Amino acid sequence: MAPVPGSGLAKGLAVTLRTMTKKTVTQQYPDAQPDLPPRTRGVIGLFEENCTVCMLCARECPDWCIYIDSHKETVPAATPGGRDRSRNVLDRFAIDFALCMYCGICIEVCPFDALFWSPEFEYAETDIRDLTHERDKLREWMWTVPAPPALDPGAEEPKELAAARKAADKLAAQQQETDGPGEEDRT
Repeated sequence: MAPVPGSGLAKGLAVTLRTMTKKTVTQQYPDAQPDLPPRTRGVIGLFEENCTVCMLCARECPDWCIYIDSHKETVPAATPGGRDRSRNVLDRFAIDFALCMYCGICIEVCPFDALFWSPEFEYAETDIRDLTHERDKLREWMWTVPAPPALDPGAEEPKELAAARKAADKLAAQQQETDGPGEEDRT
């Protein structure tokens, strides 16, 4: 069976007419901010207090776009006769977003939860050299990281929380035994 001449043109015009009558869904970006999903990957935020300068993120980065500088400080012994300790102090933490491929390996390998995905996506620069963001800017992005989703109501409590609660209850019971009866018990 031979196609009817002009049937393709008629189908194309029908699609065009249907589309012309529908309301547009284009968001005018600079004027209207997009509705992003809750766990959107934008840029990487740094929670500096958790960083121990273990360098795992920099070593595992396939693009080598993370720059970390640190120095060692001696911490005096907590008890007399104890040994002095040394710890790493973070001097510089920078990520070159011109090189970063947003794979998230640095976030996954961080054993101390110092790196997180932030939903911020507006960080364009006019000069490519300005895309290396230092720890101050990374810290600012940290406060835009959304809270993790809540656990399922039927899920068991994480082992860490259960162990901490058990230790706290045991300590409270020991302290109550050493303090003796409280004032409300004395009458």
